[in-house]
Amino acid sequence: MTGRFISLEGGEGVGKSTQLRRLAEALRGRGLEVVETREPGGSPGAEAIRRLLLEGADERWTAEAEALLFAAARADHVARTIRPALARGAWVLCDRFLDSSLAYQGGAGGLGGEAIRSLHEVGSHGFLPDRTLLLELSPERAAARLAVRDAAGSDRIGGRGADYHAGVAAAFVALAEADPARFRRIDASGDADAVTARLLSAIEDLS
Repeated sequence: MTGRFISLEGGEGVGKSTQLRRLAEALRGRGLEVVETREPGGSPGAEAIRRLLLEGADERWTAEAEALLFAAARADHVARTIRPALARGAWVLCDRFLDSSLAYQGGAGGLGGEAIRSLHEVGSHGFLPDRTLLLELSPERAAARLAVRDAAGSDRIGGRGADYHAGVAAAFVALAEADPARFRRIDASGDADAVTARLLSAIEDLS
């Protein structure tokens, strides 16, 4: 059986984590082994780096240091979690992957895509998902969801300003348009069942 690697991407509040769980449940219903994971994180080493990245004040790291930490976490995650799961035929669903670094640190953070891709080439040998599902939602609807989700406070990246997150959204659109073979853009509005159905339709050709 051939394993598949699928990443879910998008800005804050689009519902990636919820939809990843629902998609995993649907795929398990088809008899597939599914590994649910996330970035930053997904392996013991990467989870340790996650705490460094998401806790503390926004100015804790420079943009360059932040990008290096993400690349280091991803390298461990790929080597210790993702590749072994794919090798045994599992489907791996990941909440964020390289494209988040390209959108957040490369785009909104101003480092540029070339620098982020170079780090990814060194750390993870350029490894990419079979399919990237980009969940898209209007800023107003995303903000409403975030108001509920983040009542206890955002992490240091999610709590950045509206201009930063607008830059993230624009960067994701540019990435999707540049790589239509890998990306599928998904309308994340409406009820959860409808969104899950759209996600399943977007990966049917991988079965």
